[in-house]
Amino acid sequence: MGFFSRKLGTRSSLTNPPGWLMQWFGGGKTASGAIVSNYTALNFSALWACVRVICKPIAAMPIHLYEKIPSGGKQRAVKHPIYSVIHTSPNPEMTPLAFKDTLTAHVLTWGNAYAEIERNKAGYPIALWPLSPNRVTPERNKITKELQYGVNLPDGGSAVLRADQVFHIPGPGFDGIKGYSVLTMFRESIGLGVALQEYAARFFGNGAIPGGVLEHPGSLGKPAQDNLRASWNEMHSGLEKTHRISILEEGMKYQQIGVPPEDAQMLESRKFSQVEMASIFQVPPHKIGNLDKATFTNIEHQAQEFLSDTLLYWLTLWEQTICWKLLTPADRARYFAEFLTANLLRGDIKSRYEAYAIARQWGWYSADDIREKENENPLPDGQGKGYLIPMNMTFADQVGQEVTNSLDIGGEKE
Repeated sequence: MGFFSRKLGTRSSLTNPPGWLMQWFGGGKTASGAIVSNYTALNFSALWACVRVICKPIAAMPIHLYEKIPSGGKQRAVKHPIYSVIHTSPNPEMTPLAFKDTLTAHVLTWGNAYAEIERNKAGYPIALWPLSPNRVTPERNKITKELQYGVNLPDGGSAVLRADQVFHIPGPGFDGIKGYSVLTMFRESIGLGVALQEYAARFFGNGAIPGGVLEHPGSLGKPAQDNLRASWNEMHSGLEKTHRISILEEGMKYQQIGVPPEDAQMLESRKFSQVEMASIFQVPPHKIGNLDKATFTNIEHQAQEFLSDTLLYWLTLWEQTICWKLLTPADRARYFAEFLTANLLRGDIKSRYEAYAIARQWGWYSADDIREKENENPLPDGQGKGYLIPMNMTFADQVGQEVTNSLDIGGEKE
């Protein structure tokens, strides 16, 4: 395991952080009254849903290292030292899915994702160990001006990692070095959503009914009022006590108060908060459960839109970071990393078979190519390797020659 990964203990440092630490990396009370930090914000369901909508397909998509073929095209570079690191085993303790899921969640929330690069004697990466983003700070060396990473250790000490020791995925930012934390930039919007969520919970927790007034014909002292209020709440507060029958004594009357406008608008406000979170993360609202304006007439088109408008940026960021941080300058001219996005755009069986038929008819897919995409074995004895071409097709630069040949043949026949 990497030295600093061992010292930091990523999993333990993310569990039950002390209050001062939460304040240090973005916590604090918002105008709505809700306390928002990089941890408590994840309790906001709409924000959590947006993060998961982006993380899940990225984590599930396989990524391969390819080598460019001089004659054109590419082939998987399975023998390259970093192929197994990015595709099979980023480190002995994590699956590729867990690793990509963790770092993508970090960059979506903190704005940056970091992993310590463990290298072999030849200098090639053999493992990537995630680092807690709240403990890492990109900075310039005061003397050399080179980029380095300051690391805060749990024991109160600090350390410095060179740039070539850190796999750093920076999110959107303006200095070209580090990204901005979404949870810090949009604390007020998140705080409003958290406050609405808590308000709704308290509304239903208090009986799921509006408040009311108990009228007593006489005059009650402060202790009597407190006792009456406590006994009433004990009898009716909570969903499990809703609609209980009350017995009023001493001429008391219960007068229900109508639902305040702010309560009546609570659900609409929560929907607005969902849409706002979706716009911040560039996620279609229907992906996080807001179906008010959803149309499902073309699922394949919506998947393509989600890929091009949302996922493509993060996928490209991953691919370029792998080349930048894990490949040598010489290797970058020959090798590149790429996600397989075909499964994300996989349509229904009828649409797929129609597309396969077109590709087969016009000659860019063989039967084995199609069977591979459908997760089936090739046809026996090489029967599926051949490519079909229409008989009435020809190359454009041969059209005039063929016409001339046709005329010559006709003249000979005369």
